[in-house]
Amino acid sequence: MKNSLFSALWLILLVLPAPAQETTWEREWNEIVGKAKKEGKVVVMGSADPVLRKELPPAFKSKFGITLEYLGGRGSANSVKLLMERQAGVYSADAVMAGPGTMAEYYTEKAIDPLKPSLILPEVLDASKWKRGGLWFADPEQRFVLRLYYYIDGGLLSINTQNAKPQDFASIKELLNPKWRGKISVFDPTVSGTGNNDATRYFLLFGEDFVKKLYIDQKPAISRDKRQLADWLGRGSYAVSVSSETEFIMAMKQQGVPVDMIAPPDAPGTVSSGNGQIALFNKAPHPNAARVFVNWIASREGVELLGKARQKPTTRNDVDESYALPWEIPRPGLKYFDAYDWEFNAKRDKVRLWVTDLLRKG
Repeated sequence: MKNSLFSALWLILLVLPAPAQETTWEREWNEIVGKAKKEGKVVVMGSADPVLRKELPPAFKSKFGITLEYLGGRGSANSVKLLMERQAGVYSADAVMAGPGTMAEYYTEKAIDPLKPSLILPEVLDASKWKRGGLWFADPEQRFVLRLYYYIDGGLLSINTQNAKPQDFASIKELLNPKWRGKISVFDPTVSGTGNNDATRYFLLFGEDFVKKLYIDQKPAISRDKRQLADWLGRGSYAVSVSSETEFIMAMKQQGVPVDMIAPPDAPGTVSSGNGQIALFNKAPHPNAARVFVNWIASREGVELLGKARQKPTTRNDVDESYALPWEIPRPGLKYFDAYDWEFNAKRDKVRLWVTDLLRKG
């Protein structure tokens, strides 16, 4: 009887599924999440975007039971405050989402730790999940600053279709045609931002002579107001605009105003990561919660939340981007100019000062 009972129990054990074994990454991940919950919260610096401020904290709290304190503000203001605190021995933030200028400052000041070793989740490390065939790091060492946004951000030509046609610009160099002298508007290239980006892009792609002819010989109208540029174009005051805001132009077009945007093959536009770059601060007060956050924000769930919050395409290829504006989604096969490349940003100030001097002498 005992032998029969033993045999029956043995058979039951054989057919029962074996308990699941934790993989190495799961074991490490669970340990980090456990420690993060004991830390209680993570402090993340980011843009002043109201949607991100509203949606990130509850999503993270719901997923992990950990409070996310979101410190929103302008990147430059955030960096000044944070670096002053650190000089005084105060370390208040764990992670940061910002643009390249701010990230370059943190990198130079050695305020951030390598991010790459902190990434654990297989869906984050899986190269097939990313549009570039792997994680896209922005910094020179390719391990500190990760890009999560990837969208067309200007660099297109805007035209008044009653005064100019798309076929007039088979090349961006047609801007130098004498017929357009006095009929072009540009954003001021002497200040940081859109105008400076355009001038730097043209300088790097086509050289000093092209920039001099465009900004001096062609006698463009210069403004620091993107709405004014769009208004000039819509009214026909100028036939071509180099730096108009995409959203303004497309909204005008939908209202029947005779405007359009074109992308000459040799200058199809610029791509940006906006403030969608992430990094980990060193000496973080909540280091484990910070690791949980960067893994989550780089996952499909996190990236999709970021993308929808600002309606921007991302660097992942498994996110449904039907929410994004069609003209902001980069098209495969076109070689865009990366206005958020680290090297590009290092050269912008030099070109800005050169153009400023050029226009002063002009």
